[in-house]
Amino acid sequence: MENSPFLKIMIKFLRKYYLSLIFILFVIMPAAYMRLYRISEYLTFLGDEGRDVLVVKRMLIDGKFTLLGPITSVGSIYMGPVYYYLMAPFLYLWNFDPTGPAVLVALLSLATVFFIYRIGREFFSPLTGLAASFLYAISPLTVIYGRSSWNPNIVPFFATLYMYCLMKAVLNKEYRWLTGSGLALGILIQLHYVAFMFFIITPFVFLVFKRLPPWRYLIYFIISFFIAWSPFILFELRHSFINTQGAWRFFWQQSKEAKPGGIVRIYATINDVTVRLFWRLVIIRSAELTKIFLVILTVVAAYTFKSKSVKYRAALKFLLIWLLTGIFSFGLYRGVIYDYYLGSLFALPFLFSGFLISSFFRSGITGRLSALSLLAILSYFNIMGTPLRLEPNNMLKNTREISAFVFEKTAGKPYNFALIAGRNSDHAYRYFLELWGSPPNIIENPQVDPKRNTVTQQLLIVCEEKICQPLGHPLWEIAGFGQAEITGEWQVSTAKVFRLIHYDG
Repeated sequence: MENSPFLKIMIKFLRKYYLSLIFILFVIMPAAYMRLYRISEYLTFLGDEGRDVLVVKRMLIDGKFTLLGPITSVGSIYMGPVYYYLMAPFLYLWNFDPTGPAVLVALLSLATVFFIYRIGREFFSPLTGLAASFLYAISPLTVIYGRSSWNPNIVPFFATLYMYCLMKAVLNKEYRWLTGSGLALGILIQLHYVAFMFFIITPFVFLVFKRLPPWRYLIYFIISFFIAWSPFILFELRHSFINTQGAWRFFWQQSKEAKPGGIVRIYATINDVTVRLFWRLVIIRSAELTKIFLVILTVVAAYTFKSKSVKYRAALKFLLIWLLTGIFSFGLYRGVIYDYYLGSLFALPFLFSGFLISSFFRSGITGRLSALSLLAILSYFNIMGTPLRLEPNNMLKNTREISAFVFEKTAGKPYNFALIAGRNSDHAYRYFLELWGSPPNIIENPQVDPKRNTVTQQLLIVCEEKICQPLGHPLWEIAGFGQAEITGEWQVSTAKVFRLIHYDG
């Protein structure tokens, strides 16, 4: 048996691929489970998600292709359309079920796990890659953002891909990877304007490492970037750079509104973002523990820079440029910084955590015990905070049921539609109603529709509020319908549905 050819082949295979097998079994499988398990029940499906699938549905069924993406929350600026085109095949393959695009996001989140592993393994050590990718796989925030369809949710993948390609080009002098960097960057800036920080990070990297790539590869980088960015460029060319001007006005206005004490505010923002980045993604338990973790990380990083490992120093310097430039760019922003704004930096807390665990592990028996203890504690904090412990929100199921009820109550006749909700839009409901061939009439203002042809004989209202008083509501879709009376009121799933007709007094 000892001389069995089969046994020899298996031993050779395991020696060659044991790290890959460990990665698949202990990292990818948990990551896939947490993101894909009952995904249609856990995914978020509100107005923004409804708007996106509605646009893609019109592209695939109605042939209404677009060069414009979602609108941003500030400055009335639009993003590029690339996310819609990424969504399209998944929405089609899932027969226009919004679960399809959520699966796309889950798969890209798994790919992010893979590239974090590659960065850790190639530029630090195998243990760094395994620890970093494992923690990313189970982090509650990455799981939440990794199973719902929304354009910022895939920023971590393209940001990590971009930096991996750039590290290959700069640190390994494998300049052909700059083509991948260009493609990733062209997509990134169409997903969220925070990604513009990479326009600062990239030249800074070249400057610090004093490694300007050959002109041929820089040209490849620029060409691939413009290819990926081309849909948005075409829109801007056709519309006199309206979004570019809007973005410039917004940033100019921000700078004009700068007040005395700006340094204090910038410091406070930088401090908040730094702590929150590691707290929300890795430490989970508390901000105070996060500060202790950051102190330990700083000491170990400083010691590493004094060591003789050129490979470690270069890779660590690269990550620090990414981190510090990103955090300082947030210091210049005066609006509210939501967690998803940090997507361009999501990989960093995990890579630094993997680096710290690996550094401990290489420091004798005490260091190994410390490394294993740290990994166990962080894993415990993350697993205890997993969103899988919560009951599914069933947003998609509820929205579909309510839409089906509205569809039934219209009785095949023209109708107007309204949603009463605190912080939601009606696109999710309109998506199903339009998909089923019964889109509601949109009431136009009197200047556009003086004869009120867009006003039908019935108004269906969905109310998501605890207290619903549709009569006399100031919402345009209700006020534009005119004086009305209620002819039906039903509790459907998580909302109330009203049917109104014109008051015949």
